[in-house]
Amino acid sequence: MESVYIETTVISYLVSRPSRDILIAAHQQVTNEWWENRRQKFECFISQVVIDEIQAGDFQVAKKRLHEVKNFQVLEATYEAEHLTREIIAAGVIPEKAVGDAAHIAIATVNEMDYLLTWNCRHLANAQLIRRVSVLCNKKGFNMPVICTPEELMGGYANA
Repeated sequence: MESVYIETTVISYLVSRPSRDILIAAHQQVTNEWWENRRQKFECFISQVVIDEIQAGDFQVAKKRLHEVKNFQVLEATYEAEHLTREIIAAGVIPEKAVGDAAHIAIATVNEMDYLLTWNCRHLANAQLIRRVSVLCNKKGFNMPVICTPEELMGGYANA
């Protein structure tokens, strides 16, 4: 079974109130469809970074987010992951203010995840950044997971 590291934005879209913004509403719908129809086809993981992020904000909404991932395995931020996070930031690929995003990549990479699932298209599902981070990970001896959105991981008709 393939593995997927589920980043914070996916969980947030899953439990948030329906948006009036058409693009966000579409992302929410796709997220719900992926969660209901595809999630069980993957071994799902999160990290303490995800837990810290989903605990923030409104208590009731945070409680819903935590409930959705209560049975997921939690990956540790090992020394290797922390070192790779610092390398990604030091290379200037991801800005220091987005260290959590670099940590998501590093934790998923060091733990040999097949996919990193996200709606963060600024620092994660960003074709230009992904290429640069992948090169950096390869130089450090790691293979970065495929970083994608739930829409990209919906599967084809043959896999449905």
